[in-house]
This record gives sequence, C-alpha cells and structure tokens, in this order.
Amino acid sequence: MIRGAQVTLPRFQRFEAWRPNQIEGILENILRTPSLPVGALLVLEVGDKELFHSRPISGAPQPSGLPQLNLLDGQQRMTALWKSLNDLYDDFTVFVSLEDEDTPDVQIVKRYYNKAGNRMPAWANEPKATYDRKLFPVSILCPGTEGEQRMDAWADQADTDKATDRTINKLRHRLAGYMVPFLSLPVTTEQETALDVFINMNTSATPLKDFDIVVAQLERTARGSLHEMIDDLREKVPAATEYGRLEDTVLAVGALLNGEPPLKRTYLDKSFGGKLADVWDDVVLGISRSVDFLRDEGIFNEKLLPTEVITYLSAALWSGVPEDGADEEGWARTVIRKAIWRASFTDRYLKTASTRAFADFKRLKKLVADPKAKKLPELFDEELNPLPDVSELSRAGWPSRKDRLGRAVIVVSLSAGGYDFADGAKATAKNVKKREYHHVYPKALISDDFSEQMVNSALNCALISWKTNRKIGAKTPKDYLDERAKDAKATEDEVRHRLSSHLVPYDQLISGNYTAFIDARATILHERITKLANGQAI
Repeated sequence: MIRGAQVTLPRFQRFEAWRPNQIEGILENILRTPSLPVGALLVLEVGDKELFHSRPISGAPQPSGLPQLNLLDGQQRMTALWKSLNDLYDDFTVFVSLEDEDTPDVQIVKRYYNKAGNRMPAWANEPKATYDRKLFPVSILCPGTEGEQRMDAWADQADTDKATDRTINKLRHRLAGYMVPFLSLPVTTEQETALDVFINMNTSATPLKDFDIVVAQLERTARGSLHEMIDDLREKVPAATEYGRLEDTVLAVGALLNGEPPLKRTYLDKSFGGKLADVWDDVVLGISRSVDFLRDEGIFNEKLLPTEVITYLSAALWSGVPEDGADEEGWARTVIRKAIWRASFTDRYLKTASTRAFADFKRLKKLVADPKAKKLPELFDEELNPLPDVSELSRAGWPSRKDRLGRAVIVVSLSAGGYDFADGAKATAKNVKKREYHHVYPKALISDDFSEQMVNSALNCALISWKTNRKIGAKTPKDYLDERAKDAKATEDEVRHRLSSHLVPYDQLISGNYTAFIDARATILHERITKLANGQAI
C-alpha cells in the first residue's frame, strides 16, 4: 500500500525521528522466531475527501489521487521498514547476518562518499564481499516481485550456496507473513476526534514533543501548517537557527505574546495552536529583530548563549517595539539590553526559568512602553538578583562546558570587538564559528601551580582562530605575543589593541604573574558587566 501511495501521512505528522538502533530493533523483532510484536498502528480511513492535507511516507511515491488510509500513529515504524527494505537511507545500509537464522543479527553500516565520489566502504557495494562477511542486505527480503528479483541478482553475484539460499528464503517468508496489527478509525470520524486520538494515543518509542502536538492543534484550526510556517521563518531569518531549536523558541515567544507562561501545560491546551497562529506575524517580527539585537550585543550563536531565556524573552519584547520610532526604539534597546545581561549574569533563571521569565516579561513589556512604569521586574532587583562581584567572576567555568557564567564572561570579552591575536579580524557571526576557546596562559605553564578550576577559568579564556591557537602552544604569553607581532608585522600598540578587544590586560599578561592577570581581568570585566547590566551601550 505504501508502494502504491495508498497510505499517506497527515501533514501535521512530524518527520523521521528514529535512530539506527531503533531500526535494527524493529527488524530483529520481526525476523526472529518466534517473532515479537512491534505495536499497533492507528489509521484513518479516507473517503471521498481527506480530512487533512497529507504527504507520502519518506521515500515513497507521490499519490496521484486520494489515498485509502492516513497513518496517524506508527510513522516511525513504517518508515523504518519501508526505507530499510528498499535501501533508501543515504547515510547507512542495513545488513542481516547469516550466522543465526532463528535470531538474526541486524547490522547497520555507516556510508559516506570519498573524494572520487565512490560510496564507501567499498565492500558494502559488492555482493561477494558482503557474503564473505556472512552478511546480506535486508533489501533483498522486501516482499513482492521487486524484492525477489533483488534477491536473485544478489545471490548470483555473491555465488551463494544452497544452504544460504534456503536461509534467505525462510527469512523472506517470515517477514512477508508478519502481521502488523492496526486500529482503524472509520471515514465518519470527525477531524477534531481524529486529532484528539492522535495526541492521546502515542504508542511510538519516540514520544511526541510539545511542538508536534501544537502542529496538530494548528491543523485543527485549518489555518496552515506549522511545519511550513517554520520553514518560511527559516527562509526569512536564517540566522534564527543559530540560537538553538527554532521550534522551541517559536512556542515560547508565542506563549508570552498570548499572555501565558512558556510551559508544557500552555502548549497542551487545545486552543494554543490557534492562538499561535493569531500572533504569528508578531512572532516572526520579534525573532527577526531579536537576532539583529543579539548580534549587536556580540551574542552570535547558541555556543555563546548564557541562557536560552534571552532568546525568547528578547524576541517577545522586540515584537512590540515601534519600528519607526527612534526614541521609543532607543529606550526599548536600553531596557532589553539590561534584561538580557542581567539574565546572563544573575541566578534569576537557574530555577523555574519559564515561570520567572513570564513574570518578568509582563513588567518588562510595560516598562518598554512606559519609561515611568513604577513596578519593575524582579530581574532588576539588585538585592534579590545581585550581579557577581570580582571574586565570583574568577570562579566562572570554561565556556565550552556550558557554564552559564563562563559563557557570559566570554561574550562580554568580545564586546570590545574581539579582534584575533594574529590576523586582526574583528569577531563576527560568520568568523566566530571557526574560532576556538584558547587558554591565554597556556595550561602547561600553570597546571602544576594552580587548581584545575583556576587553570580553566573563563578569565583565562579567549575566543580566537584555530590557526592562532595552534601556534601558541606552551609558550609564555610574552613569547607567543612577540612571535605573533613579528609574524603579523604588528606593532606593540596593535598587539595591545587586539588584546584589549578581548578585555585582556596586556601588562599583567606579560608580567608572568598569573594571579595578578586573573585579578586584573576580573576587574576590567566587572566594570563592563555593570555598565551592560544597567543598559548602557558599549
């Protein structure tokens, strides 16, 4: 039925989500004797008209007319069977071991293309080579004439013996005779009932995410496909994908704009899909303006994001800022700057982040609209949410370890430009992807005298190009800076400038006193953090 495009997926269904080990598991359950169940499917019978827009299962033919069934639950299982039995996976091939026909071992071999354009490993392309490894491709077990022809061609090229042919035929019959149970909703089923059943009956090994459920809710409103809306957003604001999973950001922004906290209970409400559609234009506008703002602040991507809260909080706030009001926009920029940097450097969102972000958003929104607003967000309360002092900054962890304070420190250290030590290029959204976290004082020089935490402090980190990082090695800061200056034909003033653009104090760095360097940099950073957290432009 899949081959004949008689089974399709409602448009609101998510896309493929299974991992290779899950594909191996379902095939092994079916091929062993006795076979094991793989769970029931849920289908909706299609009458004279489909209740939902639909699409074919991945890799299956496009329907030329109405399908007979919509697959509501079981997409991952049927996609795994369809694609593996027809060898439709690009990045791997599924093989079956000939060692034990009662409990066959299914093996997935990763595939890739070499520079000559050949699919590797080469042996996986050759029937004789796979047979020598006591393997055969699962695609020759595909039921029907096409699978039988594949089997005959493979067996001829592999020059198999009769025992192998018998084993393969047994497995072919075992697979062809496997019964997949299914529950069927009749053609008289109402659309809303079908959607409710889809949401409530989730029997797959990969549970539905909040986003998948909202996709179905939006389908109920007949106002479009959320998948298509997200694709359109990606096209309009490609940089938005640099800040984490765009689907999660969209839901959170939509919730805030509808006056609700960005929580699971909000997304599971039946009305949320329609509410999201109501504010969609504002969601897109807010995300677009927020991306521009975050880039201006030196927060270029998820790697540099101290907390995910600032992505959806700033987007929700920017959506309501007048686009043609210079004064209003200037004030909004000050408020939002203060909000994102206080979010980054305080403990406000370490716990119950969504609930607290919602409470702060409501007051921030009023403050953006009215500078004289009396009730300030708790985020701005200096006593409840104090900024870290100089000593606390020295305890910030290595940024690549997702340490919130460490990431915030490295982002602020780029706020003065973040010029590379060697090529002098300013940090940008494009080149920062190619940069690496570098120990300003090489680990080899200080590991014996300081704790691991002190050696890997964010204050001993700079984000520079990998070429520069490789050349530094275990040299003292003075030595490698002298080499960098010589290679780059840079004066001492130019080297000082590049270091200061990372808020690195030159004199303390080359002095050889690591503790003095850390203290000096912490003091410089603290001064800048204080300004940013008060909304000042740097």
